[in-house]
Amino acid sequence: MPKLPWFVYYLIAINLLGAALMFIDKRKAIRHKWRISERTLFLTALLGGSAGCMFGMYTFRHKTRHLSFVIGMPAILLVEMLAALAVMWVAYR
Repeated sequence: MPKLPWFVYYLIAINLLGAALMFIDKRKAIRHKWRISERTLFLTALLGGSAGCMFGMYTFRHKTRHLSFVIGMPAILLVEMLAALAVMWVAYR
């Protein structure tokens, strides 16, 4: 089995973190406790965890009424996918 590049492990970890943050924030919202800031959730998405954040959004039905999340998370994911395609195109030409 070939060894995966370090960034694959990073992407797995940051996406798991994004999903976990959505779950934790949803639980805190239900219990009227301290919340995770929207800035932190978006920062996690911008650092490569947008797929995990979106998974968490729709799995736990959290932030799905906020237009900034409904539009912002897919937009971040799209930019990240285009950036990955551009890097692969340059690297493997």
